[in-house]
Parts: sequence; structure tokens; C-alpha cells
Amino acid sequence: MGSIQMSCLRLFLAVFSTFLSVALGDNSSDSYWLLRVKSELIDPAGVLENWSASAHICSWNGLTCSDDQTHILALNLSGSGLSGSLSHEFGRLTSLEILDFSSNSLTGSIPPELGQLQNLRMLLLYTNYLSGKIPAEIGLLKKLQVLRIGNNMLTGEITPSIGNLTELRVLGLAYSQFNGSIPIEIGNLKHLIYLDLQNNSLSGLIPEEIHGCDELENFAASNNKLQGDIPSSMGLLKSLQILNLANNSLSGSIPVALSHLSNLTYLNLLGNELSGEIPSELNQLIQLEELDLSKNNLSGTISLLNTQLKNLESLVLSNNALTGSIPGNFCLRNSNLQQLLLARNKLSGTFPLEILNCSSLQQLDISDNRFEGELPSLLEKLQNLKDLVLNNNSFTGTLPREIGNMSNLENLFLFGNIITGAIPMEIGKLQMLSVIYLYDNQMSGNIPTELTNCTNLTEIDFFGNHFTGFIPETIGKLKNLVLLQLRQNYLSGPIPPSLGYCKRLQSLALADNKLSGSLPSTFRFLSELGIITLYNNSFEGPLPNSLFLLKSLKIINFSHNRFSGTIFPLSGSNALTLLDLTNNTFSGPIPSTLAMSRNLSRLRLAHNHLIGNISSIFVQLTELKFLDLSFNNLSAGLPSELSSCRKLEHLLLNNNKFTGILPPWLGSLQELGELDLSSNNFYGTVPAELGNCSRLLKLSLHSNNLSGEIPQEIGNLTSLNVLTLQGNNLSGSIPSTMQQCKKLFELRLSENFLTGSIPSELGSLTELQVILDLSKNHFFGEIPSSLGNLVMLEILNLSSNQLQGEVPSSLGELTSLHVLNLSNNHLQGQIPSTFSRFPLSSFLGNDKLCGPPLVSCSESVGLQLKKLSNTEVVGIIVVIGFISTVICFVMLYIMLRMWCKWREISISSAENGGTEKTKEEGKWVYGDQEKRRNGEYWKVNSMASVSSQDNKQRSATACIFHLKVDSEGMDNTLF
Repeated sequence: MGSIQMSCLRLFLAVFSTFLSVALGDNSSDSYWLLRVKSELIDPAGVLENWSASAHICSWNGLTCSDDQTHILALNLSGSGLSGSLSHEFGRLTSLEILDFSSNSLTGSIPPELGQLQNLRMLLLYTNYLSGKIPAEIGLLKKLQVLRIGNNMLTGEITPSIGNLTELRVLGLAYSQFNGSIPIEIGNLKHLIYLDLQNNSLSGLIPEEIHGCDELENFAASNNKLQGDIPSSMGLLKSLQILNLANNSLSGSIPVALSHLSNLTYLNLLGNELSGEIPSELNQLIQLEELDLSKNNLSGTISLLNTQLKNLESLVLSNNALTGSIPGNFCLRNSNLQQLLLARNKLSGTFPLEILNCSSLQQLDISDNRFEGELPSLLEKLQNLKDLVLNNNSFTGTLPREIGNMSNLENLFLFGNIITGAIPMEIGKLQMLSVIYLYDNQMSGNIPTELTNCTNLTEIDFFGNHFTGFIPETIGKLKNLVLLQLRQNYLSGPIPPSLGYCKRLQSLALADNKLSGSLPSTFRFLSELGIITLYNNSFEGPLPNSLFLLKSLKIINFSHNRFSGTIFPLSGSNALTLLDLTNNTFSGPIPSTLAMSRNLSRLRLAHNHLIGNISSIFVQLTELKFLDLSFNNLSAGLPSELSSCRKLEHLLLNNNKFTGILPPWLGSLQELGELDLSSNNFYGTVPAELGNCSRLLKLSLHSNNLSGEIPQEIGNLTSLNVLTLQGNNLSGSIPSTMQQCKKLFELRLSENFLTGSIPSELGSLTELQVILDLSKNHFFGEIPSSLGNLVMLEILNLSSNQLQGEVPSSLGELTSLHVLNLSNNHLQGQIPSTFSRFPLSSFLGNDKLCGPPLVSCSESVGLQLKKLSNTEVVGIIVVIGFISTVICFVMLYIMLRMWCKWREISISSAENGGTEKTKEEGKWVYGDQEKRRNGEYWKVNSMASVSSQDNKQRSATACIFHLKVDSEGMDNTLF
């Protein structure tokens, strides 16, 4: 027992002594500094648990000590799940030769105290979250051979002090955020073998001094912003094996000096701005295995020959401006070339038979060029070919049946050519075939049943051909099929039921054919189906209820068919984003289960026979952008739940039986670009809140029972292109704010009760093009001359109003006008001469208008008389009657005066005895007549005048007197 106690005591004293040395700050102990380092690290995995005073330092995890266990030589905690920061106390561990904290989650900066580790040969801090700049003190590590600090968040320029690390073999600074230029001091690193600067933001030129890195084997600086020419001095790097300068902004030509890099196996210059021709001297790079010059501006012909580049396995020259054809001696029969990618150039000629010598070829892509002619039957020589990519050329002829002998073929891309004829039955021999794209050709005939023997097929795309006949009944054998695209052909008949057994099918496109029949019930097995488009066919009948089980459906387009019954079976998928059933004969209500499709963005059910209201489904459809329920029999008012669809851009409810007022909450749908509520039974006023829909391009409210004035807020719709309010009961004047709708190209306000004058401000709507229709209202006043500014206008209708005045001559400037109607107004004057091209009906009902196509203005007066209305005739008769009456009274007055004079003469004669006439009197006697009065005859002068003044006075007196006497004494005496 005593010995045990003594052992425990010794152990306690040892532990206590170590703890005391740490606690008291024994700076000579590496354990002290390491525990300080540990204090700044977070160790969720417990890797550093044995870093304690109770264990010998050389037993601590990650540490390697010297043979005499007096110094720490290496600290390796790579991939230990550590976080926290690097301690400044690392500078105390002066014996360290290797420091590896790579692949952790460290943050903070690189401590400059690391520059004190004079014995350090390897510093590995890559793949962390370190930030800040590279400390200049790194340049003090004279013995450093490996520096890998990439894949961090380090910033700033690469410190020039790196040029002091003359023993450096590996420099890895990739996948960080370094900027600035590559320091010229990099040329001091004579022993550098590996230089990785890719995926930063380095700019400027590649320094000429790079040639000082005599032993450099791998130089990668891709995905930066380097500019300028590739320095010719790089040709001096005789040891270089890998050169990757892809995806920069390097320009100029490819330097011939690169052909001196006799050990080069990999050269990647893709994605730059290099120009000029490809130097033929590159054929001297006999060790080259991979060459990628794609995505540049290279021109000229292909001068690279596989006959010299015997080790070449991959040649990528895509996306340039190369011309001509492939050289005849391009390929050796024993070639190692496996990948030849020449897509998106300007190569021409027939199919390059020279390629057929590349027997080891696995990938051939000559798409998007100008090749033409027929495909050679000798294609079968490429027995190792897996990818044949010939799309977007001008190949003609048929698909050779020998293609069935290319037993390793996996991907066949022939789309975008002029291939004709049928698919050869031999296609069924391609057991490895996975993808076949023949779309956008002119192929015809039936889809061969043998195609369904290619059981590895995953994608079939025959879009845009002339295939006829039925879909093969055995299509269900393609168990791996993911995509079936047969759209825009002439296929007929029903969908084969076996298609439902392609259980991996994700996309089915059979639209634009002549298919018929009903949907097979086997579709219930297509549980992975996400897209199905059947539009523009002749499908009919009700939908199978089992479609409700397809929970992966995202896009459904059955439009323009003859489907009937309820749409309920299509509402079972919560993943639905688009449902288009336009132009069928679906009936019944819209199912409430659609509300569960919360990602639905496009719902189009127009031109069906749907009934009921729509209030229950929109509360949760907050992603809805396009809603088209037009041309149905839906009724009731607009549900307030629709206001939840704040992302709506198109709301089309026209041609239904909706009633009620237009709710103010429509103004809250501020993403609306199109609102069509026309041809319903809405009443009340146009809500002013619509002025909040500032993105509205089309507003159609026509053919309702709306009343009241057009709100001034309509002027807030400054993006509006189309405004149709015709066929309502609107009143008041056109608001002056309408002039703010500068982008209007269609304006229809006809068949209302609008009044006032036509605002001259309409002339500022210079984008008006389709129509300006203000007909059948109560507008008065003159046509504003400002309408002559609407030079793009094609239709102008101002008919059936009360417009007055002349037709403004400025309207004659409307040279785009091809329909004009000014009829049934009160216009007058000369019609502008340029309007003579319009028919007579354009001006009828304006009686005072003249000029072609009406009669000339000189004839208009006579013509107007011939066209007097009944009212005008009555007026003229009244005037004539009045004038005649006045004339009669005047004549009666004259006769009365004459009679008075006659009486005066008669009285005078009686006073003088009546037997003698003076000479003067004789002058005035024109004749005598006998009159009988009271039964006696007496002689009177029928007309006499007395010239003397006395006679005049007596005549006047006698006339007055005798008028009084005669009025009493005469019975029927006539004057």
C-alpha cells in the first residue's frame, strides 16, 4: 500500500510541476505555447483533448518531435474540423519545419509572426476561411519549399516578398480573392515547379520574368482577368508540362515560341480574346496530349495534324472563326485521338472523310458549322465512337442504315439539318444508345418499332419533322425513358397504353399532332411525370380519375383539344406550376383542390363551359402570375380572395357572367400588366384605385354596364398601351390626365355618353397607332387640330357625335391612316384633299361638308337646296307667306289712298255743279264710270288727281270725313 501511495505522489508532483510551469509562464517550453495556440481554437471533434500537461508533449495529437524529443518538428492537424483563429504564438515554435492546418474552418488572418519560423519548409493552410492579406513576413521563410494557402478568402495583392523564397518548389494561391498583377519577383523562384494562381481576380500582364522559373513544370492561372499578350519568354520554360491560361482576357496571337515547349502535355488557352491563325509550329509539340483553344477569335484554316501530334488525345477548337475544311492528312489510322470538338466555327464542305481514319475517336462534335452533303455510310468505321454530334449544319439525304453498326454509340445529335427519309430499322441494333435528337429536320415515315429495342434510351426528341403513323405500341419497352418529345409531326391514332409502363418518364410532349382518342388509364403509373403537353390534337372524352395520383406534375398543357367532363383529375399535384386547358369542353366548377398547388403561377382555363364562382381557390395561390378564365359561364362577383394574388401580371376574366361592382382592391395588384374584365355584367364606376397599377399595359373594361366618369387617376397609368372602355354608360368628359398616357397605341371610348369637347391634349399621344375611336358619344365643338400630330394612327373614328366646324387641315398629315369615319356630325367646309382616298361613307351626315369624295364646294349650294329637310321647307313657306302678307297690306294702303283722292274729286265736282270742268281738272280725268247708290246712278271719276295745294288739303279733309260717313252708310259697296 505504501508503494502505491508513493507512486501516486510522484505522478501528482510531475503533473503539478508541468502545470506550474505553464501557469507561471515558462516561455522555454513548447508545451506552453501550444496550449496558448489551443486556447484560440475550437475543437468540436475533441482532436486536441490530449493536449494537456498530464501527457508528454510528443504524444499530443498532430505533433511530430525530434528524435531526442526536445523539439517539435511538425504540426499536422489537417482535416480535423477545427475552427477559430491561428494564434500569434506560432512564432514561438521556432523548431517547426512543417505546419499543416489545411481543410479546416479557420478564420481570421495569417499571423505575421509565422515569419519567425526560420526552419519552416512546408506551410499548408489551404481550404479554410482565412481572410486579409498575405503578410510580407512570409518572405522571411528562407527554407520554405511548399506554400499552399489557396481556397481561402484572402484578398489584396500577392506580396512581392514571395520572390525571396528562393527554395520554393510549390506555390499554391488558387481559389481566393487576390487582385492586382502577378509580381515580377516571381521570376526569382528558380526552383519553382508548381505555380497555381487560378480562380482569383488577378489582372495586368503575365510578367516576362516568368522565364526565370527554370524548373517550372505546371503553371495554372486560369479564371482570372489577365490581359495583354502571352509573353514569348514562356517558350524558354523547357520543363513546362502543363500550361493553363484559360478564361482570361489575353489577346494577340498565339506565340510561335510556345512550340519550343517540347515537354508540354497539356495546353489550355480557352475563353480568351486570342486572334489570328493557329501557328502550324504547334505541330512540333509531339508530347502534347490535350490542346484546347476554344472560345477565342482564331481564324484561318485548321493546320494542326494528328499525323504529327501522335500523342494527342483531345483537340478542342470550338467557338472560333475557323474556315475551310479539315485537312486530308489530318488523322493517322493508329491515332490516339479520342476527342475532336470543332463546333461553332465556319468550317464547310462535305462530311470530312479524313476523320474516319481516327479509329480511336470517342467524341466527334462538328455541330454549328456549314457542312453539307450526305452523311457517308462509312461512318460505321468509327467503331469506338460514343458521341456523334452533327447538329445545326446543312446535311442532306437520309440517315444511313450503316449507322446501326456503330455499336458503342450512346449519343446521336442530328437536329437542325435537312435530313429526309425515314429512320432506318437498323437503329434498333444500337443497344448502347441513350440519347437520340433528330428534331428540326424533314424526316418522314413511321417511327420504327425497332427503335424500342434500344432499351437504354433515356431521351428521344423528334420534334418538328414529318413523321406519320402511330406511336409504336411497344414504346413501353423503354423502361429507362425520361424524355419523349414527338411534338409538331403528323402522328395519328391513340396514345398506346404501354406508354404508361415507362415509369421513369419525366417529360412527355405530344403536342401539335393529329392524335386522338382518350388518355389511357395506365398513365396512373407515371409517378415521376413532371411535364405533359398534349395541346393541338384531337383528344376527347373525360380524363381518367387516376390522373389525380400523379403528384409530380408541374406543367400540364391540354389546350386545343376536345376533352370534356371535370378538370378535377388534374388538380392532385401540389407541385403544379402551369395548368393550361384552354379551348376544350370542360364543364362544372373549378375544383377547390387547385388551392393546394401553392406554386401555381399560370392558370389558363379559357374557352370552356365552366360554371360557378371562383372565390374558394385563390387565397393560397400567392405565386399566381397569369390567370385566364375568359369565355366561360362563371358568375357572381369578383371574390376578395383574389386580392391575395399580389404577383398577378395577367388577369383575364372577360366574356363570362360576372356581376357586381369593380372592387377597389384591384388597385392593390400592382404587378398587373393586363386586366381584361370586358363583356360581363359589371356596373358602378371605374375605381380610381386602378391608377395604382402603374405597370398596367392593357386595360379592357368594355361591354359592361359601367357608369360615372372616367377617373382622373387613369393618367397614372403611364405605361398603358391599350385602353378599351367602349360599350358602357360612361359620362362626363375625357379627363385631361389622359395626356400622361404617352405610350397608348390603342384607345377605344365609343358607345358611351361622354360629353364636352375632344381634348386637344389627345394630340400629344403620338404613339397612338391601332385606333382612336370616340364614336357614338355626345362630343361637341371642333375637332382639335392637334390630332394631326398622331402620325402613326391607322384608324380614326369620330362618327355619330355633335362635332362642328371644319375638318382641320392638319388631319391631312395622317399618312398612315387607312380607315377614317367622321360621319353623322355637323362638320362643314372643305375636306382636306388628302382625304379623297376615303369612301363616301366616311363623311355622310355632314351636310355642309364639300370636296372629294363629296361634291365640289361650288356645287354644294344647289345640292343643299335639293336636300332641304321638311323643317326647312316649312320655314321657307312661312317666310314666303309673311312677305306676301306684307305686300298685300302695302297694296291695300295704296288703293285706300287712291280712293280717298277720288272722293275728294267727287265732292269738289258736286260743289261746282258738276257740269263744268276746269282745264286743270281735265288733265287728270282718265275716264268716267257710273255707279249706282241707293237706287240712283251717279257719275264718278275712276281715277283723278288734283295738283293744286288747296285740292290736296281738301282731299285729305274730305277723305277723313267721308270715311266716317261711308262706314255708316255703305252696305256692300266695294272700292
